[in-house]
Amino acid sequence: MIKWPHYTSIWRWHFYAGLLCIPFVCWLAVTGSIYLFRSDYEAWRDKPIEQLEYTGPRQSPAAEAAAAVSALPGSTFNRYEPPGTARGAAQIVVQTRGELHRIVVHPRSLAVLRTERESGRLMEAVFALHGTLGAGDPGSYVMETAASWTIVMIVSGLFLWFPRNIKSVWGVLLPRLGARGRVWWRDLHAVSGMWISLLVLIMLLSGLPWASGWGSYFVWMRNLTTATATAPDWPISKAAPPGVADSRASMPGMTAAEMAAMPSAGASNEGMPSGPNGWSLNDLNVVVPAVERQHLVRPVWILPPPKIGEHWVGTSQAQDRTQRHQVKVDAVSGEILEESSFEDLPRLDKIVNVGVSLHEGHLFGRLNQAILLATAMTLVGMSISAIAMWWRRRPSGRLGAPRPAGERQAIIGLLVTICLLAIFFPMFGASLVLVLIVEKLVLARIPRVSEWLGLQTRQRQAKV
Repeated sequence: MIKWPHYTSIWRWHFYAGLLCIPFVCWLAVTGSIYLFRSDYEAWRDKPIEQLEYTGPRQSPAAEAAAAVSALPGSTFNRYEPPGTARGAAQIVVQTRGELHRIVVHPRSLAVLRTERESGRLMEAVFALHGTLGAGDPGSYVMETAASWTIVMIVSGLFLWFPRNIKSVWGVLLPRLGARGRVWWRDLHAVSGMWISLLVLIMLLSGLPWASGWGSYFVWMRNLTTATATAPDWPISKAAPPGVADSRASMPGMTAAEMAAMPSAGASNEGMPSGPNGWSLNDLNVVVPAVERQHLVRPVWILPPPKIGEHWVGTSQAQDRTQRHQVKVDAVSGEILEESSFEDLPRLDKIVNVGVSLHEGHLFGRLNQAILLATAMTLVGMSISAIAMWWRRRPSGRLGAPRPAGERQAIIGLLVTICLLAIFFPMFGASLVLVLIVEKLVLARIPRVSEWLGLQTRQRQAKV
């Protein structure tokens, strides 16, 4: 019969997981709260260029794209983003020296109204800080490890909260607001954690497919169960910072978002010649109106053919991924040759994309944003209460971690739990092995450090 670890052992796991995760939890809560309002911020920022005052007809999309390419000598066309209103300015993304730049062109005079690096845009920077600490692949692995340990922290916290003898809802389902001292901090921490635990777990799990390690691991497992292996319909973090072309562009079955990161060599500042894949900026004069007639949910990207023999692509990049729609357009006739939408995705990809939309606060509008914002603020409050409880109870001269109970009979249950977690979260398993090795071979052999960390079991401490 498997015996599970003692309450004190779970408490110890919860303590050390919290010690590792609290800074990252607060970081994710703050940066995630900012990113929730990406579409609102960008709509506010673009408002001046969506209601321009001018007389006469606007220039053609090809002329706008050519003006944008000419604004940065040596640049190449990457994508065209139509304006949101009849008097708005198009935004053209070009690439130069391996980095993407967004250029806003006046629809009548073709004057450049704004030029900015994609990676320098506020919400692109917040996205990078949220997912990778702004450090690319290494940062992604760090955040993945922190997310895995946060899952352990939440599961162990629910075990500690679970009532053994329910006598009242107070202190279990509702905090004892009249309490003082440690009881007040405990209720604030435990009861709040219980109410948001499921949503936080969903948020962590829905964010992992973006991570470099877990995302690649997940896609590998996903492709084992499908007839054809294709690139995922969500971004997986790579070493290149936002807005820089990377190896994703060469993957078979790449998505529009991935194609947008690839160098689109061809159209330069020397007019509108045909590109190496057989396209010309003049194609935009046919493709843009054809895509706009489809009324795709904004923002809309219009991308050149990625390969010889392929076609221009118009794709919605709506943050609610259930509303995304993609069309392939014939550049000669403007005919829609192929369409695909959320409904055409494999079932697993649908689940992930719904999770991504929920994660970004756009699955069910303002209510989604409000729930996630409240959850993020509650996480910060729980982190503060955890620090307060630790600070009030910590022994003098020691970290204050619960000491190991020394229950050998629970080792099988503990190993089963660890193995299951390590299979589903490889970075947790790898980091746990590293921690155990350092603890047993280094820290436990230094008496003062071992005592400060609380590595000795209670029985061993009693003998000493």
